[in-house]
Amino acid sequence: MSTAPTAVSSGPLTGLRVLEVAGIGPAPYGCMLLADLGADVVLVQRPDTDAVTEAAHAVLFRNRHRLVLDLKRPAGVAVLLDLAADADVLVEGFRPGVAERLGFGPVQCHARNPGLVYARMTGWGQEGPLASTAGHDINYLALSGALGAIGPAGAPPVPPLNLLGDFGAGGLMLAVGVLAAVLDARSSGMGQVVDAAIVDGTVSLLAMLSGMQASGLWNEERGTNLLDGGAPEYGVYECADGGYVAVGALEPQFFALLLDGLGLVHADVPDRRDPSCREGLRGLLAARFASRPRNHWVEVFAGTDACVTAVLSPREAAYDAHLTARGTWLTEGSVVQPAPAPRFSRTPSARPTAARTVTPGGDAPLTWYTVTRPDDGKGVDR
Repeated sequence: MSTAPTAVSSGPLTGLRVLEVAGIGPAPYGCMLLADLGADVVLVQRPDTDAVTEAAHAVLFRNRHRLVLDLKRPAGVAVLLDLAADADVLVEGFRPGVAERLGFGPVQCHARNPGLVYARMTGWGQEGPLASTAGHDINYLALSGALGAIGPAGAPPVPPLNLLGDFGAGGLMLAVGVLAAVLDARSSGMGQVVDAAIVDGTVSLLAMLSGMQASGLWNEERGTNLLDGGAPEYGVYECADGGYVAVGALEPQFFALLLDGLGLVHADVPDRRDPSCREGLRGLLAARFASRPRNHWVEVFAGTDACVTAVLSPREAAYDAHLTARGTWLTEGSVVQPAPAPRFSRTPSARPTAARTVTPGGDAPLTWYTVTRPDDGKGVDR
């Protein structure tokens, strides 16, 4: 007879020591994932961090111990190196060469801690013609080929917020790379540099599309394929009240349920396997969905396998019945934010908390945070 596992910690990464040199976007998200899973993360911030950046990253910076250091001054770098000597992971998101110039590149850190995993998060990577140039999510997606595949036919590509580049191809890949390198370091005793680049991660995410292209199952023309809005049974439709529903009835049995819910006679519906019938079928589905408000269709298809769901705004999603039942969204203070993911049966993650400020030599809740270097007034903000 089996028994339910007993929770033994606040996340499976409890005890992992991560030193994060503050950045924006993907690196904070990758470190948020590590912190959500129980890692002890010290966030090193600049003295002049502006309020806008702080507000935008409030959720991304959760579950951290915040330390303000001026890394342009020797005293600040010295404290950082002292922390790196006892850390398992250091994460930085500067352009190539900046950390070395400031005095805490991989060589300097590995001299203090040969087992350190030194993770670097950039858009273009550590080498290549564009490595030293600026860029943002949209630029990395554009050059990687992903942006050109997203959007309706006959219209410009549509940026998928910064979810695909910054967070999927960037932060998630960073976290995977860190964990892989930590596993290796624990068996070998040797650290290494993890070069996480959004362009590399984006191309990796295109793996299935690449296979479909090689098999002749994907066209270069945007909005003409099975998964890019080209297929009528996989798309978004407007309802009578201006709301939208998403339809993903790809398999024949699901498509049959879609037609049933819409009250369509199967024999009268254009053959979806015939590309020449696509626009006729799309028009038929669009007319039906436009005849009733969104919630009507939500009720019609509730509990079925027709693969029809409401298109919710992020604010609406926080109150969705399914997501509420799972606790997928949490409210901490006045901030609605994602719950830690994925979930673990034996080592569940703790609820998120806001970043807490600590000072060198002060009382801190981290056992490895034992810096006692005197402040010379030139780099440590107490």
